[in-house]
Amino acid sequence: MNVLVVNAGSSSLKVRLLDDADDVVAALDLGRWSGGRETDELERFVSGLGTVDAVGHRVVHGGSEFPGPVRLAGDVRGRIAALAELAPLHQPRGVAGIDAITAVLPDVAAVACFDTSFHRDLPAAAATYALPRDWNERWGLRRYGFHGLSHAYAAGRAAEFLRRGDARVVTCHLGAGASLAAVLAGRSVDTTMGFTPLEGLVMATRPGSVDPGLLLWLLRHGGMSVASLGDALEHESGLAGLTGGDGDLREVRQGVETGDERAVRAFDVYTHRLRREIAGMAAAMDGLDALVFTGGVGEHQPPVRTAAAAGLGFLGVRLDEDANRAVAGDQVTDTEITAGGAAVRTFVVTAREDREIARQVRELLGRGRSGRERPRDRRQ
Repeated sequence: MNVLVVNAGSSSLKVRLLDDADDVVAALDLGRWSGGRETDELERFVSGLGTVDAVGHRVVHGGSEFPGPVRLAGDVRGRIAALAELAPLHQPRGVAGIDAITAVLPDVAAVACFDTSFHRDLPAAAATYALPRDWNERWGLRRYGFHGLSHAYAAGRAAEFLRRGDARVVTCHLGAGASLAAVLAGRSVDTTMGFTPLEGLVMATRPGSVDPGLLLWLLRHGGMSVASLGDALEHESGLAGLTGGDGDLREVRQGVETGDERAVRAFDVYTHRLRREIAGMAAAMDGLDALVFTGGVGEHQPPVRTAAAAGLGFLGVRLDEDANRAVAGDQVTDTEITAGGAAVRTFVVTAREDREIARQVRELLGRGRSGRERPRDRRQ
């Protein structure tokens, strides 16, 4: 079953055609994607493909309406679009991707796969905000979590490495957006993002968790409007806010190496929050068996992995620094970077949301699941 996977980010679009073995047989990357003029190139690419049996769309927010993947039919597209206020950077792009592909392949079955779905069964203790009960019930306020497609895939790969299904795994999806998940026996039991993707870790342009009283102070005494505050939290905070740059961690690292004070402070803030939250995720599972790094930063930045592990020795995390330094650049493959004798095993896993989406599409449409090769175990 050939599945066309459409992954719309906040500013980019990745399209992959996967065959039944989950091999990529055709690919298109649009670095700038707004759902506007770029659709011409997208339509040309899709029109030139061979057989497409189904389409899978990544959608960031499913809210309380969509606890799992759903076939795009009837009013589903409109209901997805109505959730844009919960993920203003991503949701409109995802809907634009749905519209563009539907225009070219109107008769091909299409499925929406949600980043929030993996976290849908968070325990109440992890999902509930300590707000007035009637607020939570009236507006469906809860911690939804995000990056679920990536966390699900990375946790699954860790289980294959460990050859056990009951493992306690912390998955670190680190990119421009970043979040962690505590995955116990394949199930998400805690995560760092919440009602929106603003909560949790320090990110490229988002601050992560901030004292809500500070935000109220800015509105009451700082002369900020709700619109300007929202824009600053989405686009001007995080690493970008701390350095005055664009939030690219590669540039931050270059600044660290040259001794730039702002870059050093930004990197320290970023890794401090990362270590703290990894430990919190481990606490949610009463321990840790494996730590997994994935995403653009997680896969390609050995210094981030080193800095994170340096504060986690009490949990049993220790890296083989030669192996860690070797995992960088553009050709990353799933690799173990655990130091000999460490109690917790650490892996770098290539982000493959496309495979997770294709799996969900096949499962929903009842067309079976494809297998994949078992990763190499360095402890054999």
